[in-house]
Amino acid sequence: MKRCTLSSEQDARCCMAPPTTPQTMKERILETADKLFYLQGIRAIGVDTIAAEIGISKRTLYNHFPSKDALIAAYLERRFVAPRPSDKPPAEQILATFDSLERRFAAKDFRGCPFVNAVAELGPKDRAVRKIAVAFKESRRVWFRERLNELGVANADALATQLVLLVDGSIAQDLVRDDPAMARAAKEAAKVLLRNAGVDVGERKRAK
Repeated sequence: MKRCTLSSEQDARCCMAPPTTPQTMKERILETADKLFYLQGIRAIGVDTIAAEIGISKRTLYNHFPSKDALIAAYLERRFVAPRPSDKPPAEQILATFDSLERRFAAKDFRGCPFVNAVAELGPKDRAVRKIAVAFKESRRVWFRERLNELGVANADALATQLVLLVDGSIAQDLVRDDPAMARAAKEAAKVLLRNAGVDVGERKRAK
């Protein structure tokens, strides 16, 4: 059985400790919507299904979220979790991203990036969803750029873009192939990019 682990793309919420205080109804609605939207798809799940899963009326749901669009936006905002601060060296943090992805790919509940999924389902014309998705992806690119700046990389902005492409590419490959090793392949490609930028990735070649 696949295990649920933490991902650099988002927190795997089922791995978090249970809340110490009872959830409010709004939190229950949002958590249920999060689970159903991510695992089954936004278009496939209506507010009726969410309300029935919780055991409430649609009217109660609408008292907290006036429309399905509002609930979708709240779901994506809930997934917009910043990477946790780390004291590890910047290069190690960058490469650890791909280790986290590999663990996440092995999880039974992995269904790809929720932001990409939402745009794919609802289309680019849904400006609210697209805005949130773009903001999330840019925040991850900026995170890479900040680590690269700490390493003194000359063209950190361009390299950050290449690294996020490796992340998203490995996610797409895993979804098609169901093979967590795609994250390892992306990590090896990231090492090449970092070495070419003059970064020591801690794997010096042995002298012949």
